[in-house]
Amino acid sequence: MNKDMTPETETEVEDSDFKPLTAQEAQEWRARHKTLSIWWIVMAQALVGVAAVLVAWLVSSKAQIAYSVAYGSLSVVIPSLVFARGLARGRGGSAGGAMVGLFGWELVKILLTVAMLAAAPRIVAGVSWLALLIGMVVTMKAYWVALLVRRSK
Repeated sequence: MNKDMTPETETEVEDSDFKPLTAQEAQEWRARHKTLSIWWIVMAQALVGVAAVLVAWLVSSKAQIAYSVAYGSLSVVIPSLVFARGLARGRGGSAGGAMVGLFGWELVKILLTVAMLAAAPRIVAGVSWLALLIGMVVTMKAYWVALLVRRSK
């Protein structure tokens, strides 16, 4: 701060606006802003994946396309399940430990997804990479559905 009590830096300006919440205010804020369960998001991804497979089957009438979309969806849902399980098992430790756990499980999720994609040609005969990619993208974006449903409540 300067001698006339004006902040010197932008950080000091931001810090001066900070007002800690009382215990009651924090409790009220938590009541208004419920957390979204990671399991609900994984379930939403699985449901969107199933819907994508059904649409692919109805539109293309080809089993290869439906299988490719299904495998793309599974390449998102299975790693998400592993990630959610890993985070749910996390021990209540330090903030640094929680951050390491988050990044560690995210790395596991990415590696599992890459491994599943590498195995796709051996698992899905005549894989359609475009359909697989569509299944992945649609399923990955299912969390937007979960957030929209949450927001409307």
